[in-house]
Amino acid sequence: MKTLTLTLITTLALANPIDLYLEELAAQAKAKDPNFSGFNAKRGEQIFTSYHIGKRGKKIACTSCHTKDLTKPGENIFTGKKIEPLSPKANPKRLQDIKNVKKWLRRNFKDVYKREGTPQEKGDVLLYIINQGG
Repeated sequence: MKTLTLTLITTLALANPIDLYLEELAAQAKAKDPNFSGFNAKRGEQIFTSYHIGKRGKKIACTSCHTKDLTKPGENIFTGKKIEPLSPKANPKRLQDIKNVKKWLRRNFKDVYKREGTPQEKGDVLLYIINQGG
């Protein structure tokens, strides 16, 4: 039993934080929809690049600030603040702090869609982001 516990602790310690979060989102999506069959980067791209009237009344998409090339820096269109590349392939620090990932997903979905994203939408967007940058 001690070996099993140690193995589990070691596995969790070595696991990529974003993979653990994606597993959490998948469980939530499956609980919400028993037909959930996994995340899809193509759906994530559609969510990320589609335009909507955001909470400030302006037509925006995630790409309005993050740009279409996630390996390049972006800029917040409202504050002018520089945004580091979103692609973890271009910016290895991205998607490592899950508390921060959750905060920004919540905030950005509310900015663009005027609501929180569903677990499936969040997972789709994260899969899209992870796959950007060659």
